[in-house]
Amino acid sequence: MTPIVRAILDKYESDNPGVKTNLARILMQGDLGGTGKLVILPVDQGFEHGPARSFAPNPAGYDPHYHYQLAIDARLSAYAAPLGPLEAGADTFAGQIPTILKVNSSNSWATSNDQAVTGTVGDALRLGCAAIGFTIYPGSDDIFEQMEEIRELSAEAKAVGIATVIWSYPRGGKLSKEGELALDVGAYAAHMAALLGAHIIKVKLPTAHIEQEEAKKAYEGTDWSNQADRVRHVVQASFAGRRIVVFSGGASKGSDAVYQDARDILAGGGNGSIIGRNSFQRPREEALDLLAKIVRIYKGEE
Repeated sequence: MTPIVRAILDKYESDNPGVKTNLARILMQGDLGGTGKLVILPVDQGFEHGPARSFAPNPAGYDPHYHYQLAIDARLSAYAAPLGPLEAGADTFAGQIPTILKVNSSNSWATSNDQAVTGTVGDALRLGCAAIGFTIYPGSDDIFEQMEEIRELSAEAKAVGIATVIWSYPRGGKLSKEGELALDVGAYAAHMAALLGAHIIKVKLPTAHIEQEEAKKAYEGTDWSNQADRVRHVVQASFAGRRIVVFSGGASKGSDAVYQDARDILAGGGNGSIIGRNSFQRPREEALDLLAKIVRIYKGEE
């Protein structure tokens, strides 16, 4: 274990050796192992967007084994997916890459901002997962039930030595569409995940927009046009960097934009990226090249 990883783990003062071992499994895996930086492949988009919207651009992605192998061959930090895809390759790929079981899911037809619990801590143990993943929607009228659900699941996971990753995606309630990506809202969402006991916080890259009228005074007098500065503020909101913060890749975009996001995350002190559609919707060799360059950026080589 490197001094960088040891310093990160030391910030999780209440956690047992099992949780710290599983965090170390992720932090020491792949080409970024030991650097304190992460690149995780998440493939939960089948629930969120449907199979054709997710995998038709690269039909190899209909097979869950494809994503396991992509994460392994790209030497990434972890692979995150719902129960079914992890079960489909659990034996073939056992021990080759840390996995994160996404234990709640939604679908694009629902009108409420909520998710069903679709996996258990027992499933995560059975499959050898390093962590569970859970989405909350700050702003939604359903957020209070979601917070209670992750409180129970996280407590159960921690008791058996499994880490918790919280996807914190603001939407619903009084938030405008623009406000879902606002800087003040994104920082609030990251802080909320930290307050809920997340070991790893996943949020979207924020814009310079300030949504909350009551918060505008706190942001006045600072130029927020630089994305790296916005990342730095989200990290600050995550217990002043005492929690691992990774940023979502979002909808498919050009390679240059993906690389610039990684550079800004690095410059702002973020811990890395969770890259889904921007990797697995590309042809395999192109995806491997893209992921390899992102890794080099986080290593400070590009």
